[in-house]
Amino acid sequence: MDLHIFFLPFLAPGHMIPMIDLARLLADRGAKATIITTTENIPLIRPTIDLANSSRHRQIELLAIPFPYSESGVLEGHENLTTFPNPDVTPEFYTAINMLEAPFAQLAKDHHPDCIISDIFYPWSASLAHDLGIPRLIFNGTGFFCNVVVGAVGRLKPHENVTSDEQAFVVPEVPHRIEMTRSQLPDFITGASTYFLKQLGDSHRFNYGMIVNSFYEMEHDYIDEFKERANIKIWHVGPVSLRNQDLHDKLVRGDKASVDCDRCLSWLDAKKPGSVLYICFGSLGRFTRTQLCEIASGLEASEHPFIWVVRCGGELSEWLPEGFEERVIRKGRALIISGWAPQLLILNHEAVGGFVTHCGWNSCMEGASAGLPMITWPLFAEQFFNEKLIVDVLRIGIAIGVKVCCSKEEERMMVGREDIRRAVNELMGNGEEADGRRERASGLGKMARRAVEEGGSSYNEMSRLIEDLLNLKAGKIQSSKVGE
Repeated sequence: MDLHIFFLPFLAPGHMIPMIDLARLLADRGAKATIITTTENIPLIRPTIDLANSSRHRQIELLAIPFPYSESGVLEGHENLTTFPNPDVTPEFYTAINMLEAPFAQLAKDHHPDCIISDIFYPWSASLAHDLGIPRLIFNGTGFFCNVVVGAVGRLKPHENVTSDEQAFVVPEVPHRIEMTRSQLPDFITGASTYFLKQLGDSHRFNYGMIVNSFYEMEHDYIDEFKERANIKIWHVGPVSLRNQDLHDKLVRGDKASVDCDRCLSWLDAKKPGSVLYICFGSLGRFTRTQLCEIASGLEASEHPFIWVVRCGGELSEWLPEGFEERVIRKGRALIISGWAPQLLILNHEAVGGFVTHCGWNSCMEGASAGLPMITWPLFAEQFFNEKLIVDVLRIGIAIGVKVCCSKEEERMMVGREDIRRAVNELMGNGEEADGRRERASGLGKMARRAVEEGGSSYNEMSRLIEDLLNLKAGKIQSSKVGE
């Protein structure tokens, strides 16, 4: 297949990782994939690409462009959102990513791709692709449920009819009864429209289509609804994380693991099937030390073994409850990972029976693909919408009870140790509700795996995507011949 695709991921792990999975999937089907990122992000991607090229004999190219630091040096050393104190994208960072257009355009002119697949946060790539006479496709970082509910709330504004931030409203014109509060809505809905959001909207008129990391069996009502309203082509090709099947794929995906793989596996191998709880709040999820201490106390009180991924500066002893290491860690009941964890490896181990998640879309998809029930603990952005899908629609999750969407850890509501203990025991325990939740989650995991197999819903969508792009290229070639 003579198809060359440029991939432009946003500079944050939650955006980069699934787009790299997508690039590898398309390369597996015969396309030439070129991934473009900034210099300091190259080390996060190269191990995955080197492994893909050596094991699959597919050529995936990785090209670097310089990050446009300001003369003041305000962004020095900040080429990825993980390096900032909180996940808010600053105006300086927005300015910088807009300045990536010129070097990216030069690469496109030098390499002549047939298509650009870019993150939604690069609106300039739409007009650039239009000028080059090639299609630009958005890679959407969240699912169809979120897009439909956000669209309904943004269009019909039911949150403006309530008298307080805590009063619930029903989201109108969506397939299920979804209740939310104004306090759970992100700033991009409740805040004033910004110039950047206007850029995103304006760029849609140049889009050829949208690729979404989801599968039909998981969100069929919302896929149908979204496609009915959309004026561009849509393809659902997920879960893209299932591209990573062997051990080495899982170990290098996203970054080098902060824990020794053999140690992690031997710890898990020693536990009973379905007995371990995995806790991770994503690459940008941070907490105050007081909240971390409450989490530790709640997990200890639950008496279930657990793996907990922590992102906090300083030593564990500075915030762990007194005696926690002796009572819990040294007795083998807990494994705490400070930094990057091999999440796919852990989630898919038979010892793991539950997942505490911040409800980032990648984690939702990875947990669902592993067939795991979840405790939902959303923090910011669109995560409260994803929680509603997991808890109210799919009914595979338990909400921890957070009610305020907030990116700053010091301003969030405190979740107490007793609430944490209760939720863990409810998720990991027995009984009709717990068993039903596990059964639904397991069934969803099986459907996810079938979706990406040959003949599955997502596999067929990928075939349709490739066919559409090849037809576009053939039509362009034919038009050029006619014009000669």
